[in-house]
Amino acid sequence: MIHSNQIHSIFCCCCCALQTSSSTRVDMNTNRYEESVRTTQRSQKKLPPSPPEDDDSGVMKVVAMYDFTARESSDLTLHHGETYIILHKQDQLWWRAKDRHGSGKGEVRHYQIKQTDTTQFYLAESHVFSSVPELINYHKYNAAGLVARLRYPIGPKGQCLPATAGFSSDKWEINPSELTFMKQLGCGQFGVVRLGNWRAQHKVAIKTINEGAMSEDDFIEEAKIMMRLCHPKLVQLYGVCVSQRPICIVTEFMENGCLLHFLQQHSKTLGRVQMLFMCQDVCEGMEYLEQNNFIHRDLAARNCLVNERNVVKVCDFGMTRYVLDNQYTSSMGSRFPVKWSPPEVLHFNKFSSKSDVWSFGVLVWEVFSEGRSPFESRSNAEVVEEVTQGGRLYRPHRASGHIYNIMYRCWHEKPHGRPCFSELLQNIRQITEEETDT
Repeated sequence: MIHSNQIHSIFCCCCCALQTSSSTRVDMNTNRYEESVRTTQRSQKKLPPSPPEDDDSGVMKVVAMYDFTARESSDLTLHHGETYIILHKQDQLWWRAKDRHGSGKGEVRHYQIKQTDTTQFYLAESHVFSSVPELINYHKYNAAGLVARLRYPIGPKGQCLPATAGFSSDKWEINPSELTFMKQLGCGQFGVVRLGNWRAQHKVAIKTINEGAMSEDDFIEEAKIMMRLCHPKLVQLYGVCVSQRPICIVTEFMENGCLLHFLQQHSKTLGRVQMLFMCQDVCEGMEYLEQNNFIHRDLAARNCLVNERNVVKVCDFGMTRYVLDNQYTSSMGSRFPVKWSPPEVLHFNKFSSKSDVWSFGVLVWEVFSEGRSPFESRSNAEVVEEVTQGGRLYRPHRASGHIYNIMYRCWHEKPHGRPCFSELLQNIRQITEEETDT
């Protein structure tokens, strides 16, 4: 059971903006921390009770880790280092807070380091620790119930800002007049992708959808759901411009572009450990989609992007359902990426998280083949026949036997014979640690 008065601190993981505050100060030395708690408790007993209208006992206080300027009428401006009070927990991701002046419109996202009745600390209930440093050290290397392991520490001056997890908790439509279009980044499956600014201050990627390329009404409904998907290894969807045509999709901007092109351009400088980390990034994002029962349907290196720190994030999840052109067509007339698809998709159009697992195996092959095209120049019809007869991609020269074994397990003929993403993630982490130690 979690008691609100036992929540002492919070550790940020990419999508956090605030940290909780209490009358105690967490020290890396457990004894000093416990002594601080006891001292504070003694001092609290000596204080007279506060007047009812100012009574903050039992409320959760938080401290802003970053500056944030309110963008919508429902937002609350945050100032680094200032204390805020949580008014209401709407759900796991969005909380309502008020500042010291009483303003209370904003919403925040974060992880809490919580404490059990026996004074042990945890983020995931099944993994408890006797001290905060032990907890942090463990989750640096193991997600263990979190959306991702704690990979990057937050800088002392807040330079490592998290990607904004949506412009608003409930606003999915963006006014096109608030967007500034800049240079073209490339041409995607649906249209041109440009770098842009939102309200002249926030870099975003803007995908202009060619008319007739997408089932727009269906996608707009799905976009409202997709905006709720928030993970450090997913490219964040910020909103959609639908008041004029062509419609635009506004997403997080990724500085180093498409993973496929990145592999092709940097193949000579990428080591095997770096390639493993790329696969791990994708697997973490896909594990999150799997846990949320969301099927990608088009996982491939071309549908992953790389940021300025070479972190890979999955994008365009679920978009294939709305394609109206014939770019992806099997021998049976179905629309999907044939060379990344398992037998049950090729023959029965049956998608699942396990069909995504098959595609992930092909993506790992792309990474370790330095961005080569799977099945080379063979046609879709030839690939369907080969895969149906049990043919599989060869082992890339950059892949070890252990890495190729991961790919091959993803290509089991039957969906139930393939591993889930959580299992794949454990396997990749283990291989990465072994490769790092050698």
